[in-house]
Amino acid sequence: MNQYFSIINKRTLYTVVISIIVPFICYNYEITYNIDLTLISIAIIFPLVFAIRGAFRRREKALEHLSKVKSSLIGIRYSFMGNAKMTKEEKANGISLSKNIADCLIDHLDGTEEKPNKLAESFNKLIDFMEAHPETVSNSTKGKVFGFLQKVQEGAANCMAIHTHRTPISLKAYCKVFIYIFPMIYTPTIINKIGLENPAWLTYFVVLLSEFILISLYNIQDDMEYPFDRQGLDDIKLEEFRA
Repeated sequence: MNQYFSIINKRTLYTVVISIIVPFICYNYEITYNIDLTLISIAIIFPLVFAIRGAFRRREKALEHLSKVKSSLIGIRYSFMGNAKMTKEEKANGISLSKNIADCLIDHLDGTEEKPNKLAESFNKLIDFMEAHPETVSNSTKGKVFGFLQKVQEGAANCMAIHTHRTPISLKAYCKVFIYIFPMIYTPTIINKIGLENPAWLTYFVVLLSEFILISLYNIQDDMEYPFDRQGLDDIKLEEFRA
């Protein structure tokens, strides 16, 4: 059942309260008018859909970059495993250091470790390990590992950019403001169409349902645009990307 309530939060409560107060005022003072509701679609629906599509693309890009990081770290592991000169202990150390890179990246993305310093240190530790074993870590192995590390760094940098930068804040603020004032524009028109002589609960129902749909779409976008915090249903399962 949690999946059905995950989109409900304090913003939902605010909109429910507004959707009850505004019709009450309109009925009390008999405020009605008839406007073209195309204005609503231009003011709210279009920018909201644009924001949702942007958040979805961010999530897909994050999956792409995380997959690149994982596959490259697996390539580093195979490079160490295929080196006949390295002892079992050296191979284990090299593989452990490569896994540490994935752990540090995931800890930073999910908020466990706020600063990226440990991630940078994990790269340096792997490089220092190879430099400390020139006899067993051949130049060909180093070349392969450095090639994979470059892909890891590129993928990690892209993930951190997604982690830091969100969809346009001004667009989200614009959508939220118009969702909150939506009942003030919409309710008099609904009353005009239904008629003051008809049951008021019809107006309350239509306004509440419309406002709930809009704020739920906003909440879905808000959860999806940050796919690393493990709070939304569509968040990325970061544990699957530990190499």
